[in-house]
Amino acid sequence: MRPDHFDLIARFYDRVFHFLGPERLMNMLQARPAERILDLGGGTGRVSQTFGDDCMVIVCDPSWGMLREARQKQMIACCGLAEHLPFVDGAFDRVLMVDTFHHLHDQRAAAKETLRVLRPGGRLVIEEPDIRRWAVKLIALGERLLLMRSRFHSIADLARLFEEAGARIAAIEEKRDLNVRLVVERVEVVINGGKQE
Repeated sequence: MRPDHFDLIARFYDRVFHFLGPERLMNMLQARPAERILDLGGGTGRVSQTFGDDCMVIVCDPSWGMLREARQKQMIACCGLAEHLPFVDGAFDRVLMVDTFHHLHDQRAAAKETLRVLRPGGRLVIEEPDIRRWAVKLIALGERLLLMRSRFHSIADLARLFEEAGARIAAIEEKRDLNVRLVVERVEVVINGGKQE
C-alpha cells in the first residue's frame, strides 16, 4: 500500500507551499459571479480560498487530511478521485486543477471525467510544473523516491490528452516560471439549431 503523503503533510502544506494570488488563474477561468467552480485536487483550498465570495467553490480531493484543513477554512469540501467524480454531468461552470494532474493514477480517465462534470461551453484551467525545467525534474525524481505515483507531462502531451478526450484547447501559457498553464473548454455541439453534448 502506498503511503498517503498528503495526509501526513496536510497541517503544514499551506505554510510550505505558498500561493501568490488568484489574478492570473481567475483571468484564465473567466468565472462570472454565481458560477460553480470545482477545485479538483484542491487539497487544503489554498488556491480557491483566495477567490472571494462571488462564486460557489467546492474543493474535491482524495486526502481526508487535506480536506480537514479546507473545512477549517469554512470551505465546501468533498472526498473524491478525479477518475470517479461524485457529481452529475455538467455540474460545474469552471474546473481548476493546480499542481494536481501529475499525481493522478489514471490520467486519461481523469481527463474524460473532468470534462463530464464540466457543463458544455465550460472552462477548465490546469496549472502544472513544467517538466522541461531542471528544478521540476529534480522534484519529479524526489516524488519517485518517495513512492508517489507522479507522472509529469509536457504541455503539448497534456493538451493532446484533453483533445483526445473531446475538449478544445483555448490557450497554452508557457512562462519562464516553473509552471505551465492549459485552458481547456468543453465543446458544445449544435445540431439542427439545438444544443447537444
